[in-house]
Amino acid sequence: MKRFAEEILAKIDAEIQLRDCGVDSAMDNALYMVRFIAPMYEQLREMIISYSFPSVEDEICFFKELKPEILSKYIYFNKVYHIELKCPNGSNDCIREYLSAELDKLTYFFRNNIEFYQYIRSQSTHLDNFYFTRKPIGTSIMPSFESFQYDADPLFSTGYDYKTAKILCNKYLKVYLENRMVKLNNAEYKTERSSKFNSVCFTGKKNTLIELGYALVSSGDINHGNIEIKEFMEYLSFVFNIDLGDYYDAYIAMKERKNRTSYLSKLIENLTKRMNEDDAK
Repeated sequence: MKRFAEEILAKIDAEIQLRDCGVDSAMDNALYMVRFIAPMYEQLREMIISYSFPSVEDEICFFKELKPEILSKYIYFNKVYHIELKCPNGSNDCIREYLSAELDKLTYFFRNNIEFYQYIRSQSTHLDNFYFTRKPIGTSIMPSFESFQYDADPLFSTGYDYKTAKILCNKYLKVYLENRMVKLNNAEYKTERSSKFNSVCFTGKKNTLIELGYALVSSGDINHGNIEIKEFMEYLSFVFNIDLGDYYDAYIAMKERKNRTSYLSKLIENLTKRMNEDDAK
């Protein structure tokens, strides 16, 4: 079962990377991903309701780690779709107020679930049997009515796996909303200025710019090394008018590549070639 769930997660992550789900086409991509994930999630549900876990530890692993990872992505794309669908067509101030309200909802969820949030973040395990094992029908404690729209079947939910998924989802959603806000502010600023650099944009793949960004921050040559990667990624997003999305996930994928610094290697190769060509003239 663990392998099956991991295969589903791998397919979802591969599809996300393939579609390059950014802000510009957020609603279309989000709807596509919801439809992509839904049948696999249902297939997983059908398998679990008749599945007997070999041990309590295996059941906890599934409901604490595997299922929330999958469910969090489904909830995330579903939320992005509806956020964009309901986004007002008014002024930038109106849109900014709307996005701020959505960010406030994340804070509200955090405050209302602070104890469980701390339990997850601290990697505690002493209440895992209560939180992440199924209870006999009729005795389950569902922490949120909202979870029913995703988990109507008590044989496929402990209730708290939904909360764990929501915590993961909100982490991604916060980044999305903040990037959406940055893009809105950048667009507003650019309409107010006139510059010969307006036409300069980064036309390569965003993952290559992320690789370059991490390299520059790691060099210590930006602000004498006194800059966070988040701040610099926002700066690159602004300068090149590009949504860098979840840059940390891209960094993790970068570390797993055979050639971790393929773009930097390409830059060295291209610069060396140019210098050699200039010397030959």
